Amino acid sequence: MKFSTGMGAMGALYLALAAPAAPAFGAVIGTNTPAPEVSAARLAELPVAQRAAWAQYIARSYKQHIFDRATLAAELKLGEPAPRAPVAGSGKMPLDKDAAWYGSPQARAIADTIVSYQTPSGGWSKNQDRTAPPRLRGQRFGNDAETMEVNTTNFDAPKDRFWTYIGTLDNGATTTEMRFLARVQAQLPGKEGDAYRASIAKGIHYLLMAQYPNGGWPQIYPLQGGYHDGVTFNDNVVAEAAMILEDIAEGHADFAFVPKALRQQAGAASERAIRPILDSQVVVDGKKTIWPQQVDALTLRPISARNYEMRSLASAESAEVLMFLMRQPKQTPEIRAAVDAGISWLKAHAIYDKAFTKVNDEEGRKLVDKPGAGPIWSRNYDIQTGKPIFGDRDKSIHDDVNYISKGRRNGYSWYNSAPQKAINAYAQWIARAGAAGSERLSDKRP
Repeated sequence: MKFSTGMGAMGALYLALAAPAAPAFGAVIGTNTPAPEVSAARLAELPVAQRAAWAQYIARSYKQHIFDRATLAAELKLGEPAPRAPVAGSGKMPLDKDAAWYGSPQARAIADTIVSYQTPSGGWSKNQDRTAPPRLRGQRFGNDAETMEVNTTNFDAPKDRFWTYIGTLDNGATTTEMRFLARVQAQLPGKEGDAYRASIAKGIHYLLMAQYPNGGWPQIYPLQGGYHDGVTFNDNVVAEAAMILEDIAEGHADFAFVPKALRQQAGAASERAIRPILDSQVVVDGKKTIWPQQVDALTLRPISARNYEMRSLASAESAEVLMFLMRQPKQTPEIRAAVDAGISWLKAHAIYDKAFTKVNDEEGRKLVDKPGAGPIWSRNYDIQTGKPIFGDRDKSIHDDVNYISKGRRNGYSWYNSAPQKAINAYAQWIARAGAAGSERLSDKRP
């Protein structure tokens, strides 16, 4: 049976125009895939001349892994149960106190706990409360086992959940411990500070040992496999490692005790980090952009990390890389071109009049209109299109943060303002470069 509205063609057109538009939904635009790890089986991908150095690095990493585990096992008598895992926490190693505070009993207690958790190889694990008591004999160096998911579909699932992130540069680990100890030892120039100075020296050797033959650093060393083996810009791993070594090489006050020979090694290592940084800057259609969160250590191509961290251009991590490049004393044309391109890309992709903020208790954070807000940047951008992208735990890649799962949307820093720091520093960097150029010109005048 047919019915007529009696409205005719004009009536139908009116209804079409008056009807509310269909709601827009974010689209799933791809699926994340796992990253390759560094292994002897992959060395054929390298030029012949590079293979020996990488083979030695892999062998040394395995040897260090065995050494760390054996050292911990030797602390316990046969059949003796291991103490409970260390306390998880946010770190609590402040680096912004007055100098005198670092000589206080409170600071020294934190320093003693830090020293006790240093791995035999010289690094530290992450996400631990350093205000907790020192490590007990036989107590694990890391605390992730109780929270790590045993799931082969999870890119972050460790091969052994009771031995993971030992040691690591992730989340500021190792470099933060070293900087805190350096401040404490500076207040204790006598024998009382010797243990802290020895721990820092061991940490320096750890950073030198963990550095890849090409100058980059993995997230975890000894190598753990998976995306952790990538040269990691995420959480500023490479930048922080290179900058602390540069501070050591330059003899900054907190590191003035470091012997000259070791300072020179630190300086050489920091300088070697420049090459993989420059080579990892992503080029699209012949134009330099910014940096990924991590790259394959052997090929320096962008790789994924966790299920929701896909191959992408990373704004926050690129900001820290740019800060490192701008502080270099030798500003080569290649470094200047990398900085100019990176800053230009960040400026072009700044987001205004939007805020990633809590909308209500049920939904948590969403990207919403907010006139006058910004600039902010998406954490991740599609490499080819330069548009923001977002990942979810099921490995799906989305083009709208508001349509990923609520838990993942609220559990990650999808937007940030970190690039503004680099943009502000760039203006000063340009001014210094101009002044230096003027001085060079005046030197040549008769």
